[in-house]
Amino acid sequence: MRDIMKISVIGAGNVGASCADVLAHKEAASEVVLLDIREGIAEGKALDIWQSAPIDRFNTRTKGVTNDYEATADSKVVVITSGLPRKPGMSRDDLIVTNAKIVKSVTENVMKYSPEATLIIVSNPLDVMTYQAYLSSKLPRTKVMGMAGVLDTGRYRAFIANELKINPKDIQGILMGGHGDTMVPLPRYTTVSGIPVDQLLPKEKLDKIIERTKFGGGELVKLMGTSAWYAPGSAAARMAEAIARDQQRVLPCCVKLEGEYGLKDVFVGVPVVLGRHGVEQIIELDLTEEEHGLLQKSAAAVKEMMDVLDKM
Repeated sequence: MRDIMKISVIGAGNVGASCADVLAHKEAASEVVLLDIREGIAEGKALDIWQSAPIDRFNTRTKGVTNDYEATADSKVVVITSGLPRKPGMSRDDLIVTNAKIVKSVTENVMKYSPEATLIIVSNPLDVMTYQAYLSSKLPRTKVMGMAGVLDTGRYRAFIANELKINPKDIQGILMGGHGDTMVPLPRYTTVSGIPVDQLLPKEKLDKIIERTKFGGGELVKLMGTSAWYAPGSAAARMAEAIARDQQRVLPCCVKLEGEYGLKDVFVGVPVVLGRHGVEQIIELDLTEEEHGLLQKSAAAVKEMMDVLDKM
């Protein structure tokens, strides 16, 4: 019997609407609420998704609202996609200041009506916005996480599948660290149906795939003039489903570390177990000296952005 529960998605832009659509199709909850500040946008997209239910055969009710947080009350999971994209001439610090205000306001409104919810942050810059949501929600670290690793590993595995001309379902991989060009791919932990990937791909081809993955978001911006939405929306939905359905999935997520990997008070991507209580376990991999050094470097880059937020 399916649990009766609600998942809310804040922000009905491309990513938020894609996330809501995937959640509905997977029947991850009995109701998905889509909220946006623009009049009619969330209502229209939610109605459009619901009209596909008889065609695609699902029964998750989708509801759209304009800035009505009361409609999100008692959500099991809340996905926050709100925020502005980086515009020409805008510095990284400007983006942090602008989006931190948005994420702070959204988080505080969500908490008024769903104080027990688990939060999944998609807003950029991802790692520091997860930190902002953690501060604003006052939730334990197990209940606030950022979506980055699921997306990055999706890109990584898609590129490997193309190169090997195989089914992406058979590829498993882990990426750690910050979201962006300091991410830390781990080829040692990448397998194809249990076969280490370095037995199937030469190092130079794998290195090219890793570099392409690091700049995967930028590649799509160059092609489309805007950031991606299908894969990010699917990645956030995968995390929300794992929590709502208590699936105990091992997924790479941005979480606050408190001593794991020798890192403290920093939000970076690491493999975790996701279940009904949120982050149920942080998995500590046995890293080589080189891998650990890359993770430390990535964490330091994230900490710099967190410091910008702290000084606001």
